Amino acid sequence: MQADIITIGDEILIGQIVDTNSAFLGKELTKIGVEVRQIHTISDKKECIIKALQSAQNKVDLVVLTGGLGPTKDDITKHTFCDYFEDTLVFNQEVMTHIETLFKKYVKAPVNDLNRGQAMLPASCRILFNHHGTAMGMWMKKEQTVFVSLPGVPFEMKYLVNEYVVPMVKAEFAPPALVNKTMMTYGLGESIIAEKIESWETNLPSHIKLAYLPNLGRVRLRLSAKGSSESLLLKEIDQLFKALYPLIGDNITGFESEDPIELQIGGMLIKNGWKLATAESCTGGSLAALFTQHAGASAYFNGSVVSYATDAKKEILQVSDEIIKEYSVVSEPVALAMAKGVLNQTGADVAVATTGNLGPTKGDSGAEIGTVVIAVITPEKELVQTFCFGKHRVRNLQKALNKSLELLYFEML
Repeated sequence: MQADIITIGDEILIGQIVDTNSAFLGKELTKIGVEVRQIHTISDKKECIIKALQSAQNKVDLVVLTGGLGPTKDDITKHTFCDYFEDTLVFNQEVMTHIETLFKKYVKAPVNDLNRGQAMLPASCRILFNHHGTAMGMWMKKEQTVFVSLPGVPFEMKYLVNEYVVPMVKAEFAPPALVNKTMMTYGLGESIIAEKIESWETNLPSHIKLAYLPNLGRVRLRLSAKGSSESLLLKEIDQLFKALYPLIGDNITGFESEDPIELQIGGMLIKNGWKLATAESCTGGSLAALFTQHAGASAYFNGSVVSYATDAKKEILQVSDEIIKEYSVVSEPVALAMAKGVLNQTGADVAVATTGNLGPTKGDSGAEIGTVVIAVITPEKELVQTFCFGKHRVRNLQKALNKSLELLYFEML
């Protein structure tokens, strides 16, 4: 079974917003055995929408569109659907009552004609009732292809996919089992992993495919399989992944469906009764943000000091002027002193400190651009290492974060 995903919106084409809907749809459709043939974005123009519908007609089983269902004149998806399906818009009282209820509860303005227009829907469509907004989803079929139109608001789109689209696709098509599972590794490059697991990869069954997904200090290994039984495929994939532990076990941190690495670290901290603090210079608080974005972080995270300037390192973290003058602010002695300083300031048990030159200029240190020093202190050990990540500032930041998490994770182990 194949599907196309189409996002509608000039705001995506000009880069004003990022299309996250397609990524979600691709993931959810793949989960239920639907193979996504292509994803593309088109303009808010009738001829563009018609052309996209025509190009998919009878070439795929399912087309999912998002966007263009709002109340304003530039939202033309419903009218275009009517033209394509030779249908007409009809008034739906249930939808109108829902819109009036939403306005009464949440909107301090009367319902106007544009809002009432949201209750006009193609006569032959199956309505996907949007309880969280005024734009209803639409399910329509022409010849061999089902077309589903969803609102572009991500929260509303996700609700309709989970509540209606996934169950309806399963009932309509009975797609085959399509299983994906992704292993997370840190600390080895893609080519080194490929060399270590070459024999394992060569002997994979023909119906199971391996993909390498590298990203700045970490590599994800995804196994994909298609068949008649999801449980049997999962069991087979699990057995294959188990065979990787003797080969690269020291670098495996878990699976993508599990908690991200920072939550795994949080669990280790809680298990040991320890608290974490970060002292950040070049990472500017981004490391602390990774931990505190998760609910319950207060159980293991004490705080952070962003000592971006040299004076802040001296005054807040008590890094001595002598160490800075002798070794420079981007050095292992300074990183270690920062980690010790944040332990003293916060009363934490574990600390991570970062200092470096991400670029494009060198700042207060003569160290080469891309040099990052990371220190980790636990109640049992002190570790400090220097890395050279390259010349690209944004990539250097992500590499520094990934490497900090990697070092902390394995020290916690």
